[in-house]
Amino acid sequence: MATRICEASLSSLPAGVNRPTYDRRQVTASIVHLGLGAFHRAHQAFFTEAVLASGDLAWGIVGAGMQSSGMRDALAPQDNLYVLSEVGADSERLSVIGAIVDVVGGAEDSEKARLLAKMSDASTRIVSLTVTEKGYYLDMSTGQLQPQNPAIAADLADPSHPKTILGLIAESLRQRRAAGVLPFTVLSCDNLPNNGKLARAAVLAYARQLDADLAAWIEAEVCFPCTMVDRITPATTDADRAQIAAKLGVEDAWPVMTEQFVQWVIEDKFTMGRPDWTIGGAVFSDEIERWESMKLRCLNGAHSTLSYLGQLTGRETVAEAMDSALICDVLDRLWRENRDVLKAPKGVDPASYIEQLKRRFRNPALKHKTAQIASDGSQKLPQRLLAPLRERMALGLASPAIATAIAAWMHFVLKVAQTPGGVLSDPMSAAVLERARQANDAAGIVDSLLGLEKIFGQDLPGNAVFRKELLAAFAELAANPDVATATIGA
Repeated sequence: MATRICEASLSSLPAGVNRPTYDRRQVTASIVHLGLGAFHRAHQAFFTEAVLASGDLAWGIVGAGMQSSGMRDALAPQDNLYVLSEVGADSERLSVIGAIVDVVGGAEDSEKARLLAKMSDASTRIVSLTVTEKGYYLDMSTGQLQPQNPAIAADLADPSHPKTILGLIAESLRQRRAAGVLPFTVLSCDNLPNNGKLARAAVLAYARQLDADLAAWIEAEVCFPCTMVDRITPATTDADRAQIAAKLGVEDAWPVMTEQFVQWVIEDKFTMGRPDWTIGGAVFSDEIERWESMKLRCLNGAHSTLSYLGQLTGRETVAEAMDSALICDVLDRLWRENRDVLKAPKGVDPASYIEQLKRRFRNPALKHKTAQIASDGSQKLPQRLLAPLRERMALGLASPAIATAIAAWMHFVLKVAQTPGGVLSDPMSAAVLERARQANDAAGIVDSLLGLEKIFGQDLPGNAVFRKELLAAFAELAANPDVATATIGA
């Protein structure tokens, strides 16, 4: 059996591989991270590794897989070490990350109890999150808690044995309050606008269902900083594992492949202190909303647009999609429309930022799948495309590129709906696919999907100008021989 990456095998690694030089036995686990996946390990753990390497050993991470024990089972035999591969167009940096000192995994009662105990303990100073929109259990169209969600309902019925992030945070804070322990900071690192405010709203809404006094204490005492996160991190493949093993001479059950660019902007509000993440290049700023708006619209909006068009034109990866003249033209027009209503952070040139995005998207070494990015469209469209659309509409500006992006999503949905056994990875998949199958002509399909109020609200379906733009864009894509759309009326 091949040797696994672990403390004992670090000395055998090739000379050019970065590895922990600090004593991991001396690290204090003061951060609990909920939602331990590739992005956290490429991003927050990467920044925390730089802090530990500087000699500040007070900020180790306990990672928690909320649903699966897969990450725990992969990392435990490796002393929770893993390889981070930062790939550029013509270079690669390999590092062993040691910031994660323990992993709690899975939905088992024993693991959830162990996680709750760690969150309740006074040694925990930050609880961070990467759980996606679905983990907050909010109706994103109204901002209201979903108390009838089976997972939330189960936690509300048995709050001392929580399984959801909201239940875990509320119960651990209740225990800390009862013990006279200061509350930890809740640090959302999800790619969502106003993510700290969203986390705060979700936790307070849940706590109010249980205990008004606890909710009032959380509201007064707990910090929920907003953050902007950015690093493109594709899902790890078996080919990635084989490549890492060939280069290092040891196996890693779950390495992380990512780009060399990384960015983290953080609102500096913490209850019990925080690491100096600026050592790794993070920025503390009071302009979080501008940073996240620029990123959501320019990067994520372009990513979503590229992914739908990529799926319709047979482009498997982002880099392949950037070889399409059609896709590049749509993205260039989309970026121009975004810039018209963009309020950039101080000192940031939007044109330079967009040129940087183009270089990142063209990175052939980063096998970022368009299918992966195309998931959860119902959750992504409002933030990435509909927000700038509404701002342009308020100024009386036409938005043909944004209309093309939305039309591409509609064609993508229709194609999935007409594919035998087709699966739409989206929390609203049933409703979206049902709508796509209801109509038998272009106008009917557009109107049917546009009528999804949880995505498009009440204003957009009745806007004649936008509807005209959307119908024109839908028809243009249907007529394009490079775009493999579904048969209208099939």
